[in-house]
Amino acid sequence: MSTDDPGQKADAITLDQAVGFARLALKGIAKEYPNKLDHVLSAADDVRGPKALHPAFYGCFDWHSSVHGHWMLVRLLKAVPNLPVAGEIRAALGANLTGPNLKAEVDYLAHPAHKTFERTYGWAWLLKLAEELHGWDDPDGKAWSRNLRPLAEAFVVRYLDFLPKQTYPIRTGVHPNTAFGLAFAHDYSRATGHDRLRALIEERARTYFGKDVDGPARWEPSGADFFSPVLMEADLMRRVLPSGEFPGWFRTFLPSAASGEPKALFNPAVVTDRTDPLLVHLDGLNLSRAWGMRGVAASLSAADPSRKHLAASAARHAEAGLKHVSSGDYAGEHWLASFAVYLLLAT
Repeated sequence: MSTDDPGQKADAITLDQAVGFARLALKGIAKEYPNKLDHVLSAADDVRGPKALHPAFYGCFDWHSSVHGHWMLVRLLKAVPNLPVAGEIRAALGANLTGPNLKAEVDYLAHPAHKTFERTYGWAWLLKLAEELHGWDDPDGKAWSRNLRPLAEAFVVRYLDFLPKQTYPIRTGVHPNTAFGLAFAHDYSRATGHDRLRALIEERARTYFGKDVDGPARWEPSGADFFSPVLMEADLMRRVLPSGEFPGWFRTFLPSAASGEPKALFNPAVVTDRTDPLLVHLDGLNLSRAWGMRGVAASLSAADPSRKHLAASAARHAEAGLKHVSSGDYAGEHWLASFAVYLLLAT
């Protein structure tokens, strides 16, 4: 990955990478077990298998990984001409993203006991999938977008209802991270012209993070992180703040970035066991750090001293993460390819 221009976009995906990543997702989205459900049992009748509960998104070990596996396959179809596995991808997406399957997902969400289901990581990825399908001039894409729309709208309603109640952001390196949930929802709001959602996200982002100073990057990473809390926050704020305001906010938030510090943030995380489903999160951390640093660097001027350090570190993190997407173990293979494709094709 070249770093001649610190703010450049990630290099294009290779055909071999695209095929390899697609095959991981094709395997995953059709693999019902093993499965880790986010499911509240209200009665004995609620004891059902993943495919019965989630006929569209039952694979990939958990619901959110299935969702972003579907997003990745759509992204590859759109971005990689003459993809050899395009027919397999279309068949798999067509089997899952049907009207009845997605209606069942909406019905599941409507159950009173499922109010916190996938909040907000799964919400964000579902909107990213809807955003990817939105406006795609493709017959299959139009049908999938139409079928998905009620579920996307249900999650928008959840954002609109929940965010005014959330007094404090969640600053974790795993699924509930508030900044990540807001960033992808903001992307969706801009792509679809949902002004109410966009305005709420921008107000919440400023309220939660606008006055933050000296972010505790030296405390990172935690042992199961797949996000950097400080970089996810910066990646959100470069979206919502005006271009003239963000650099000043960033200098106050991470002042040591101008000297490539702290090393714990700027050096890739070490993974010791890729068969451990939590330790392998750190491979995802390297990928998400890379996209976060790249996005922030692109929002800073060429003269900003932080820019070159962020770009160089992004390249190191990308190299560390990309070579372990295919590890041979399902603990990482059910989800890491989505992070890799987001890094390569969406930043």
